[in-house]
Amino acid sequence: MPKYVVEREIPGAGKLPPEQLKAIAQKSCGILRELGPQIQWLESFVTDDKIYCIYISPDAAMIQRHAQLAGFPAHPIAQVRSMIDPTTAE
Repeated sequence: MPKYVVEREIPGAGKLPPEQLKAIAQKSCGILRELGPQIQWLESFVTDDKIYCIYISPDAAMIQRHAQLAGFPAHPIAQVRSMIDPTTAE
């Protein structure tokens, strides 16, 4: 199944307190349960003003649906075409 990187522009994201991040994660998980097992949230990276989320999903439309239901921004949604790491150089 395809993997996607989702950029969520959230000013001040890096300063959100743990309880607010927990509430965001709980809301996301609730919507994911409604959408079913075909979409999975793997992890997210919180930076100063954005959150980058990694999903497995049959298509970008399902990720957009998740964002709409949860009320989260989701632009852009980019499909991962390949992955590299330091071992790629070997």
